[in-house]
Amino acid sequence: MSKEHPPLQHVPVLFDAVLRELAPKAGESYLDLTAGYAGHATAVLSITKNDKESVLVDRDDYAIAHLQHLADRGVQLMHTDFVSAAKQLCEEGRAFDLILIDLGVSSPQLDQGERGFSFSHNGPLDMRMDRSQGSTASELINKATVQELATIIHEYGEEPYMQAKNLAEVIVGQRPFRDTESLAELIKQHYRGRAGKIHPATRTFQALRIAVNDELGQVKAILPFLPKLLHKGGRVGVISFHSLEDRLVKRFFKEQIESGLEAELDILTKHPISGATDDVHNPRSRSAKLRVAVKK
Repeated sequence: MSKEHPPLQHVPVLFDAVLRELAPKAGESYLDLTAGYAGHATAVLSITKNDKESVLVDRDDYAIAHLQHLADRGVQLMHTDFVSAAKQLCEEGRAFDLILIDLGVSSPQLDQGERGFSFSHNGPLDMRMDRSQGSTASELINKATVQELATIIHEYGEEPYMQAKNLAEVIVGQRPFRDTESLAELIKQHYRGRAGKIHPATRTFQALRIAVNDELGQVKAILPFLPKLLHKGGRVGVISFHSLEDRLVKRFFKEQIESGLEAELDILTKHPISGATDDVHNPRSRSAKLRVAVKK
């Protein structure tokens, strides 16, 4: 398969739960802020049958290329990050009945070595969701100081600080790095203690990806836009994949609960729906959590 054509094998996480909790109905408008390869979107649009009032957003050019058949049906595509898309849609006065944000990396992204997200498929250390913007993971690693790299691995990878500092010192001491395999192998050789069931490089790779794409900054910025983008009675679902993301979503929903009469959202999920129990057949759902709210 050509590198310029993404693979199509992508099983959306918490698929049944998303349809159950968002409960799409015929005629409703839909905004997917992380459309990916339209796993969720295709199912939602098959129910709503409202292509012309629906918008799919993604900053990955591979994904946008794969979504063109939906654009031919009248769905609006936006090739940008979800915060920029939300700002533009708000400025245009747009609102929707259904909104979904899936914060995970899609299976095709992980499986394409040339994207540099995974050490399971060797490729250049890129990790950018939008390949036209920002610095690559390689540029970050090869320029950062030990302290900067240790902070990234500790805060975004949630490695213990001394472990993070040890890895940062080793990486800086043996750089430059250009490919995923050489970095992962170095981390494996110098990881102190046991990494448990996961590869020792997993948390460092997560940390680099979050840093390269400013993922937590994006999550913080998008949450206040959600009530503005919903019609009254509209539902929004947010799927997170690690505690840093989920903590931000949980805090935002908690603030809504504590706002009393000023709250814009009612929280439908008292506790998040977990992929570990609600989507056991999809291995990439294990860490997924879905939180859902409705516009008052």
